Amino acid sequence: MNDWRRALSWCSARGRAHFLLTVLTVALLTGACCALVLLPRGAGADTARPVAGEVVGSRSTDPRVAEVERIMAPFGAVEVRTAAGGGLVLAHPGQAEAAATLAAELPAATAAVTDLWGPDWSREAVVVAAANPSEFAALLRAPDLLPAEVAAASVADPFRPGTRPTGQRVVFAPDAGTRLSPAELRTLLRHELTHVAARAQTVDGAPQWMLEGFAEYAAHRGLGSSFAAIAPTVLAAAQRGDLPADLPADAAFTGAGAVLAYEQAWTVSAFVADRYGEDRLVRLYRAVAAGRLDTAGEDRVLREVLGTDRTAFVARWREWVADRAR
Repeated sequence: MNDWRRALSWCSARGRAHFLLTVLTVALLTGACCALVLLPRGAGADTARPVAGEVVGSRSTDPRVAEVERIMAPFGAVEVRTAAGGGLVLAHPGQAEAAATLAAELPAATAAVTDLWGPDWSREAVVVAAANPSEFAALLRAPDLLPAEVAAASVADPFRPGTRPTGQRVVFAPDAGTRLSPAELRTLLRHELTHVAARAQTVDGAPQWMLEGFAEYAAHRGLGSSFAAIAPTVLAAAQRGDLPADLPADAAFTGAGAVLAYEQAWTVSAFVADRYGEDRLVRLYRAVAAGRLDTAGEDRVLREVLGTDRTAFVARWREWVADRAR
């Protein structure tokens, strides 16, 4: 493993739990890429709902889950749920409630991500609810147990650019079902599925303001959440006259300023969608995520996709944020 970057869980002064999400490159023998989500403890428990079209079996013949079932077998019996639309949810009997909830959410989450990103991804996601910390780490090919704050992660096999990734799955921590409210689980699943959908078009090391901001935009899109609910830290700062000076740098997504960085990243994508349209937001993601861009590279891409230079783009984004603070 080359780099596990952690962000701490934060709560705002109003007591609202914040999601902290960061894409991590894990240079194991497999070179897997993970997206980890850190969540605070104490979130409300979710409640399982019946799933229309769900099929529960003890084993799947689907080749997508052969490795997953092999990893899970030493930890107990495995139940495989086939959700409406073809997505699969794997869990042990003790995780049945969380698995049922995930299977219930998966079709709508898949449709929501596809509506924004487009159909050029599998759309038959594999989601796993781990039974204990050791299994959670094994499913992610991590050499050590993960921090207790990590609630979910997505992983994929190494792949060549231009090919479709294999081995993709979203894995939830053992206590995610009791730490997450239904709304938090829904948002988290959509965020992770966005990373899965976009993985083939995403180069490791691409700017985090685009990768995480786009995933957060997709996660909240269409759910009726307000600017204040999604980005309270940005809003409070803007109301004090403290506007972002620039697009958040990759280093800002860890440490004490992580909450602000993730919220700012969401506002960037929300601004692009509002002023330029969602089609161009997706085009911008594909262009930015295709390489490791410096400031000059970002300027070039912004000119090509949005017809504006980087300086003007940042200025208009700042004005957009300021307008929402008035």
